[in-house]
Amino acid sequence: MPNSSSMAQFLLLALSDRRELQLLHFWLFLGISLAALLGNGLILSAVACDQHLHTPRDFFLLHLSLTDLGCICTTVPKAMHNSLWGTTTISCTGCAAQAFFFLFFISIEFSLLTIMCYDRYVAICKPLHYGTLLGSRACAHMAAAAWASGFLNALLHTANTFSLPLCQGNALGQFFCEIPQILKFSCSHSGYLREIGLIVVSASLLFGCFTFIFFSYVQIFRAVLRIPSEEGRHKAFSRCLPHLAVVSLVIITSFFAYFKPPSISSPSLDLALSVLYLVVPPALKPFIYSLRNQELRDAIRKMMIGHFSGAIKCLFSCL
Repeated sequence: MPNSSSMAQFLLLALSDRRELQLLHFWLFLGISLAALLGNGLILSAVACDQHLHTPRDFFLLHLSLTDLGCICTTVPKAMHNSLWGTTTISCTGCAAQAFFFLFFISIEFSLLTIMCYDRYVAICKPLHYGTLLGSRACAHMAAAAWASGFLNALLHTANTFSLPLCQGNALGQFFCEIPQILKFSCSHSGYLREIGLIVVSASLLFGCFTFIFFSYVQIFRAVLRIPSEEGRHKAFSRCLPHLAVVSLVIITSFFAYFKPPSISSPSLDLALSVLYLVVPPALKPFIYSLRNQELRDAIRKMMIGHFSGAIKCLFSCL
């Protein structure tokens, strides 16, 4: 019985059968990817270089930008390659690597969103203990735990899935390698149930993260409404709204991608929802987080002006 190690390649879902639309998808993915790379790259550079942004909030934002870059660089380049050259194949090794890194970065992202919610909870509900609960060592430990748990989660799912015997085809119903799509080809009942068990555990942990975020924001809004000054309430809301917008974006797009009714499911709709929750958010998040963060906007503006001035001086000195 053939297994995944002997299977030479998988067939990814084509974004379109028409050559004109394939090229359109290539340019669309290229534009979104460049926007994500630029936005997240600016945040990474600003937080790393500006001393005023060395706060717990911006420290976790730096890690979130890293995961967004990782997500979009894991799945989109292969989709762009297939659209440009009109192919749909991916090697078994490439598929395993893509599935691993996708799970790795997505798992870290959910952990970081939960940690960033905790940061806002402490800042608003327990401001006197903020320096103690979110000191530099505590932040480093939480970030390390997020990356380590993401690695472990991705390793368990990928190792178990790609060790299963696969004998029911190799055409994936997705434009990137996804664990549920590969499980459909499994011939091992026990291995299939083992992976389903791992998925249930991961889903339970994910639900726990969202539950924590929900109840934390209930406490946050109760505390904000008790602030006597309008300026204080506005400042507190400004600190929370970007994170809440990103969490809502992730929850809504993920929910429609994975829990939509089967009656409305179709390959084109599934493909559109996958692009919506996988490709679009990394490009939108830098804009959302910088919209109400004046310090971050000032740091990015100062950095860009400095680099532009340096380039002008270098240009004139070379003439």
